Amino acid sequence: MNILNIVKQVGEVQAKLKAVQAELETLEFSGESGAGLIKVTLSGKSDLRKIAIDPSLMKKGEAEMLEDLVMAAVADAKSKVNAAAAEKMSAVTAGLPIPPGMKLF
Repeated sequence: MNILNIVKQVGEVQAKLKAVQAELETLEFSGESGAGLIKVTLSGKSDLRKIAIDPSLMKKGEAEMLEDLVMAAVADAKSKVNAAAAEKMSAVTAGLPIPPGMKLF
């Protein structure tokens, strides 16, 4: 493959990656735990945007369980963010001769 073509492709991929990253920033991903008793919303950059806690969980002595459920809901939403990012980024880099193990994002 011609080095000039590779340089050109890298420039195109960089522009596409920036566009995908900007798109991800506008998306929101929801996660939940405790059969929907805890719901969280993260941005495409994994920033926490919203937390909804069912009032039935707000009982004295239940703080540790509540904390665990919030952590689980955040982890659920974050896995969705990561999956969407990986899917969008792989579409951008498809067909490029990227060495194994090299990460662009």
